[in-house]
Amino acid sequence: MAGPTVPTLPADRDRPHRRAVFLVLAAAVFVSNLDLFIVNVAVPAMQQHFHGSSLATLSWVLNGYAIVFAALLVPAGRLADRIGHRTVFLAGLAVFTAASALCALAPAVGWLDAARVLQAAGAAALMPTSLALLLDATPAAERPGAIRAWASIGGIAAGLGPVLGGLLVEADWRWVFIANVPVGIAAVAVGTRVLPGLRAERNGPLPDLFGAVLLTAAIATLTVSLVKADEWGWLSVRVLGGLLASVLLTAWFLRRSARHHAPIVELPLLRVPVFAAANTSALLFTLAFAGMLLTSVLWCQQAWEYSALRTGLAIAPGPLLVPPVALGSAVLVRRLGPGRVAALGTLLFAAGIGWWTAAVGLRPGYAIELLPGLLLTGLGVGLTLPTLIGSAAAALPPTRFATGSAITTMARQIGAVVGVALTVGLIGTPHGPQAALDGFRRGWTLVIAAALLACAAALVLAAVQRRAADRR
Repeated sequence: MAGPTVPTLPADRDRPHRRAVFLVLAAAVFVSNLDLFIVNVAVPAMQQHFHGSSLATLSWVLNGYAIVFAALLVPAGRLADRIGHRTVFLAGLAVFTAASALCALAPAVGWLDAARVLQAAGAAALMPTSLALLLDATPAAERPGAIRAWASIGGIAAGLGPVLGGLLVEADWRWVFIANVPVGIAAVAVGTRVLPGLRAERNGPLPDLFGAVLLTAAIATLTVSLVKADEWGWLSVRVLGGLLASVLLTAWFLRRSARHHAPIVELPLLRVPVFAAANTSALLFTLAFAGMLLTSVLWCQQAWEYSALRTGLAIAPGPLLVPPVALGSAVLVRRLGPGRVAALGTLLFAAGIGWWTAAVGLRPGYAIELLPGLLLTGLGVGLTLPTLIGSAAAALPPTRFATGSAITTMARQIGAVVGVALTVGLIGTPHGPQAALDGFRRGWTLVIAAALLACAAALVLAAVQRRAADRR
């Protein structure tokens, strides 16, 4: 495949700054992931602060971020492959940090949404380039472990996010954004000194910016239709028209990508069987994960009337399982293969949500009702996400580390957008405790279905990997 060449460092070169490089990249990835989980906890507090704002309105604080993030990931990765990973990473981290400060200063929901869009643009630049820089600085034999460590950072953020979010929201919801600022400033300062400045191909074409606009419009139209479905009616002209428009915009985007000399998504990458299967499973699983996270936070705070801090502490056990499981699952992956391990993880995740559907009631019963499901979902996430990310990255040529990892992250973010939108639409605005329980059970049923579809895609991945091994 023709394209810009980003040379990798020799595997045997001494790298005295490798640990410092990892710490800078980890700090940036941590705050960008932490922000998502903290903001989930802060949504009820924002709803109280901005009087008259509905859950559907405030969901755009989450979805506006996720839509822009998803749409700009691949253009940022393509740009980084052209002008250099270090340059794009540091610029993205600086934008993310400045936008976090603007979020904290937002006087109204509209201002907050605008700042979140800017924050998403910064995150879109730093996420794919962080993995590319890590792979560039890591010998080939050590890359699987490095990918697992990189992926586990999201699990650490997920585990600490609800607790830190609860603590910060106790003071003021604005602190969930202020917390990013000192970390971002420190990471930029150290990163300018320690990150490798590898040569990039600067003569290649710029990525297709109009294609990015089409992709953004397709995702945004889909999200609006799903978020507003309960208010407008699932079979209303506006909802059905929005869904049709999203399909047409997606088709236009794919057609343009097939013909453009520098497409946002390089379609030949999607024809690599391992890469395609891993990303399909990751998209579906992240849809389930986003629905699980949002419903658990909302249930604790709205149905059981937990405080933000108590909610964070209640949710933390599941996400805190993710890092040790992710790092310890390497032995299982070598024994069973990545696809089977991911399939096992999705089934454990679905079982956890199934427990909630059967056991959770209106009277709080945390240890018996909520905790078992959290532990099962934590095990599932730890087995599934790092394995799928690692499989997708292993299928990439070295010249496409940033672009390919951006596609993987984009797939996950699209899953998150659709998961939040569908969950909000299915929960609706219930009147009365029993209606609330019914709405949340609808949301959990969606999550189970998405997890089972992710399991099916993981089994396809296992079959593809087995055929590839047989050919070798």
